[in-house]
Amino acid sequence: MPTKIEKDATTGTETTGHEWDGIKELNTPLPKWWLYTFYACIVWGVIYTVLFPSWPTLTSHFGGTAGYSRRGEVADALAAQKAGQAEIREKIVAMDIDSIRKDPALMGYVQAAGRVAFADNCAGCHGAGGAGAVGFPTLADDDWIWGGKPDQILQTITYGIRNANENSRVSDMPRFGADGLLTKEQIGDVADYVLSLSGAAGKADAVERGALVFAENCAACHGEKGEGVQDMGGPRLSDGIWLYGGDRKTVVETITYARRGNMPAWIERLDPATVKVLATYVHALGGGQ
Repeated sequence: MPTKIEKDATTGTETTGHEWDGIKELNTPLPKWWLYTFYACIVWGVIYTVLFPSWPTLTSHFGGTAGYSRRGEVADALAAQKAGQAEIREKIVAMDIDSIRKDPALMGYVQAAGRVAFADNCAGCHGAGGAGAVGFPTLADDDWIWGGKPDQILQTITYGIRNANENSRVSDMPRFGADGLLTKEQIGDVADYVLSLSGAAGKADAVERGALVFAENCAACHGEKGEGVQDMGGPRLSDGIWLYGGDRKTVVETITYARRGNMPAWIERLDPATVKVLATYVHALGGGQ
């Protein structure tokens, strides 16, 4: 409740005239240095919003009278970096991968740039270091569906797998079960035979029947003994390496419904130098042929 302004007997400070339950409020204003600092910050805040990008508008934002922005600074830095690398990147585009690998200076650049490009564009599917995942091939081993030689890797990265690009690699496995090409029993038999190619035990009579089904329906793409046919994109089936899983249930599912994963044509998203860097980097991960 309001009371008269008086001087406090203990501190010698005047009160504000406010009192609550017998407690009187002292009139102790902020120090002048604090107030001056506060006012200076307000003035600087106003000046800042005038000089630099600040207030949002209906479609964009006020760009500031100084014509400066951090975004522009980053763009300029990236442009300068790209210009500085132009010579080496042009050299990479002009050379084949084998020649690049023999040049220590170029390989040093490729390893650094490739690691970044791979992390930005490839690791999401193929894992860090090309470790692979279910449905996404491992890039650090010697098992390559379309071939692991430098030019083959470059072709695969450049145009991708099963996409709209006219140069994309294409292999379409039939849906043997879903489309009624094989009976459930035949699919079970050929699954047993396929598993036997990599040493899995199965019923001898089922494996024998499955061998006939395999020869008639699968060998053209996967090879007579499941050794794979790279030109057809037919994976090797005799090495115990499985893209989607090697248990009988998964193999039956694969034969029944097929697998048709796809990969982008990276030349449509990345410049030729980055594509060549990626191909060289992937080949150097340890599994290139």
